[in-house]
Amino acid sequence: MTNKKTILVIEDTPEILTVISRTLKERYKVKVATDGHKGLDVLKNSLVRPDLILTDIVMPEMDGYEVCQRIKRSEFSDIPVIFLTALNNAEDEEKGLRLGAVDYIYKPISPAVLMARVSTHLELKQARDFLKVQNSILEQMVKRRTKELARSQEATIVAMGSLAEFRDPETGNHLRRTQHFVKALAEEMATLPEYHEYLTEDRIEMLFKSAPLHDIGKVGVPDSILLKPGRLDNMEFETMKEHTLFGKSAIFETQKQVDSTNLFLHLAEEIAAFHHERWNGKGYPNGLKGFEIPLSARLMAVADVYDALVSVRCYKPEFSHEKAVEIIVSESGEHFDPDVVKVFKKVAPKFNEIKQCFKD
Repeated sequence: MTNKKTILVIEDTPEILTVISRTLKERYKVKVATDGHKGLDVLKNSLVRPDLILTDIVMPEMDGYEVCQRIKRSEFSDIPVIFLTALNNAEDEEKGLRLGAVDYIYKPISPAVLMARVSTHLELKQARDFLKVQNSILEQMVKRRTKELARSQEATIVAMGSLAEFRDPETGNHLRRTQHFVKALAEEMATLPEYHEYLTEDRIEMLFKSAPLHDIGKVGVPDSILLKPGRLDNMEFETMKEHTLFGKSAIFETQKQVDSTNLFLHLAEEIAAFHHERWNGKGYPNGLKGFEIPLSARLMAVADVYDALVSVRCYKPEFSHEKAVEIIVSESGEHFDPDVVKVFKKVAPKFNEIKQCFKD
């Protein structure tokens, strides 16, 4: 047979080696070693990896228990080990199984028992190897499908956010820019000791995904106000401010239908509701002040205002990156969280890169 399985036998008694070799040689390739050290050398230097190992327990210098331990701590740990022994008591058997052996064959060796045990454990190993391959294939399929679902989720989120943006043609790539701005701020802020535990990789990813929903509430604002070609009067501005409440309500209702602990929806609700709040308490809709404002909304506040400053609006020209940075820094402690502004100053060049990458 060209595809014979290979058995490594570690045994210091010539008579027993003879019995094992004669029994197995018709069906298997048999390699032999007369002590533990030689057995490990054969294992490491063999061009053909053994499929199963038979080892005596009582041997000079290195006993079978140590051989098994070393094998199980090595790259050969998946190879089944069967002990050959005259020690026929429960404690010895328990010790061997605890060290990783799969079975015992007691001396004197019965050829029929030897053949049956070897055949059984080779079949079990083949089944395990097959399952390992299948699990690896399934794992890759799951990862690929998860990535596909994540891309679909992100596309759906952006599409939902765009419902409002489509009604406001001046905003263009505003959604893409602001979500990248928020991510840049969050990643840098995560390096600060006081924010490191909160801003985990998962939370930053959820911030990135939820950011496009920050103005979803604009779908509830009348066209006459949303599309007005000029500044809003006081009454119109009060109506416009309600988009934060519309957004919060819409996402809250979604949370009730899905899962109240969903991090993505929780952050989306915070951002939609509170990104127009101000550090000094003079924002809307609730007049929150300082740390009363969720961090997600404080990050979005800087991202949103920066994008508005560097973009053309019907009521203002496009400001330069440098001018926008100057304005945001000047509002530290008033409009914006001072900690977020400090971080913004560090990542301002990245903001400029993002602005150039996602030009309208």
